[in-house]
Amino acid sequence: MASSRSVDPGQLRAAVLAISPWLQGDAPDPARAELAAAVRLSLRALAADAPGRTVEVRVPPFAAVQCVEGPRHTRGNPPNVIETDPRTWLELATGRLDWTTAVAGGRVSASGSRADLSQWLPLVRV
Repeated sequence: MASSRSVDPGQLRAAVLAISPWLQGDAPDPARAELAAAVRLSLRALAADAPGRTVEVRVPPFAAVQCVEGPRHTRGNPPNVIETDPRTWLELATGRLDWTTAVAGGRVSASGSRADLSQWLPLVRV
C-alpha cells in the first residue's frame, strides 16, 4: 500500500510542467490552484525522499512539511526551519536554482544545524 505521503511522479511532473513557463519567465503568474499543486506535491515528494521530523520546510501560503531524519521535534518552533516563497521553492525543486546560491542570496531562510536540503534537490527536472 502506498504511503499517504507518497507522490505519483507523473502527477508531480504534470504539476511542475504546468507552471514551468512562469518559472522560465515566459508566462504570466500561474493560477493559484496550479501554483499550490506544484508546491504541495513537490513538498510531499521531499518529505517522502527525506523522511523524518527534524527539519520543517515552509512555503507560505501553500504548505509546510517536516522531513529529514534525526532528533524528533514535537513542541513549539522546531530548531531547524527552512522558509521560502513559492517561486524560489519551485526553482530549487526543479534545479533552476541551487541551494547555496538561494541561501547566500537571501531567497531562503535556513536556521539550524540540519537546515540544508542540498542533498535532496532537485526533486524533479523538467
